[in-house]
Amino acid sequence: MTPAAAAVEAVRSPAKPVTTDELIRFDNVTKRFGENTVLDNLCFSVRPGKHVTLIGPSGSGKTTILRLLMTLLKPDEGVITVNGEQLFPSKGEKQLREVRKNIGMVFQQFNLFPNMSVLRNITEAPVRVLGMSKDEAAERAKGLLDLVGLGDRADARPNQLSGGQQQRVAIARALAMRPQVLLLDEVTSALDPELVAGVLDVLRDIARTTDITMLCVTHEMNFARDISDDVLMFDSGKVIESGSPEKIFSDPEHARTREFLSAVL
Repeated sequence: MTPAAAAVEAVRSPAKPVTTDELIRFDNVTKRFGENTVLDNLCFSVRPGKHVTLIGPSGSGKTTILRLLMTLLKPDEGVITVNGEQLFPSKGEKQLREVRKNIGMVFQQFNLFPNMSVLRNITEAPVRVLGMSKDEAAERAKGLLDLVGLGDRADARPNQLSGGQQQRVAIARALAMRPQVLLLDEVTSALDPELVAGVLDVLRDIARTTDITMLCVTHEMNFARDISDDVLMFDSGKVIESGSPEKIFSDPEHARTREFLSAVL
């Protein structure tokens, strides 16, 4: 098996097996910033292996959902579970760390360690967090770099890469942890337009060739149409409409969805 094929197989088989029918579940989740209610009694779920895209205007709560799942924020009310394990309300920092291991996130900004090589950027967390040997982590990282089209840049530093290449490294880094779910937060918004297509093509390949669950926030509607099993339209902290890409993009029922799509398509 080639390193790239082994890397794909590792993504197919997350470090911890998925054992529930709903990998992610939000039950009556509310999040406020001061007097501003960003999420308002939000309820939704994501099944294992599905690709779900969150669309809607800026400020509608989409990125807040991802940041809650990464435990970068805490909800004010409600329950969040991942693979049947309660993330919030928290049962302690130890459990938070255990659940968080199963979630990978790619941010708008690449957040690579500038003083480390590309290879070490990818291997650092598997070695320190998962206890993987350096040799095994390096072998997997090389396969993931092949997967994202950067097999020849393992020894480069982030400042020697283009923005699109840095974002591909960030994708490989997230996948190296063999997460159950991959969160994608406007991953092309910081890229020059000519670099966007390459990053989206990598994510399309991952969506096609692996069973990893994806929760994606994006304004790239064609990409959302291509990869999504379900699309959720957000407005004012609530899901106002959900359905297949064909339904949401071709025949939306809600006037706010039609208004939003007419502005972005």
